[in-house]
Amino acid sequence: MDVPKARTECDEVLQTVSAAVVADQSFLETVLTAVLSRGHVLIEDVPGTGKTLTARSFADALGLSFSRIQFTPDLLPADITGTHIFREDGEEFVFSEGPVFANFVLADEINRAPPKTQAALLEAMAEGQVTVDGDTHDLPEPFVVVATQNPVESEGVFPLPAAQKDRFLVKTAMGYPDAAAEQGLLRARTRRDAPTPSTDTALDPDGVRALQAVPETVTVDDDILGYIVDIVGRTRSDPRVEVGVSPRGSQRLLEAARARAVVEGRGYVRPVDVTTVAPPVLAHRLVRTTDATVDGTATADILDDVLDAVPVPTVAAEDGEATVEG
Repeated sequence: MDVPKARTECDEVLQTVSAAVVADQSFLETVLTAVLSRGHVLIEDVPGTGKTLTARSFADALGLSFSRIQFTPDLLPADITGTHIFREDGEEFVFSEGPVFANFVLADEINRAPPKTQAALLEAMAEGQVTVDGDTHDLPEPFVVVATQNPVESEGVFPLPAAQKDRFLVKTAMGYPDAAAEQGLLRARTRRDAPTPSTDTALDPDGVRALQAVPETVTVDDDILGYIVDIVGRTRSDPRVEVGVSPRGSQRLLEAARARAVVEGRGYVRPVDVTTVAPPVLAHRLVRTTDATVDGTATADILDDVLDAVPVPTVAAEDGEATVEG
């Protein structure tokens, strides 16, 4: 699949999801960018904004199997990964797959489960496999985790450790719909016999895998690589940051920028691709100092300052390739 074909497929997926989900286009593009980058998504927003519907709609549009795991304080790791059960007919233990064995997994309210259960997803998200009783089982491919959490409640929740947040390619929020969109929701609600919004299938697993391979063909100029290095380097030296972006984070920024270029229909990365994906890719990877936390300085504000401070290379397109000017 080439870039023009990939853009057509991306547009079709976005249009299909938009027909069922009331959300800002940039939010939907961020989720799709993560899917193209073989990454995972953390959505932090208040209840009732449509996070679950978004995850299910993307799974349907991409033609992927979907599984929803409701995280609760009593959820056990085996409830996610699966366990061995004894079958009397064969007089042997066989592995029974848990709900994580799906292409598109919704980890709903992930911060309500204790750390041991949250950690059950770490291997799955990082390696695409789970290990149960010493046996390793591969997960379906493609494999995407969309996790949600409520930013308001503080009782009965277990904040995600930095190591787990780092496994999410992007962290984003849906936000509230605008007035016109919300009025449309209310109008639909007045028709009680109206069916629940459904999503058509635009792709299949093979198509998704082909789509995920396209960003690897996107050209990245050395000056763009230098721009990425300068951004992550400044996060490490900012006095308000205790732990800056790791090398894994810089790689994820590159992957997301290439995927963003594909969504835009380009075979090369421009600085705007980097600046567009930088907030959802990098902000949640920053660990603030105690003083910055007490002062209420948001990681998003720190990252904005970093992006403003780093000189942006000027890139022009010539014959489908990228050239960098000073």
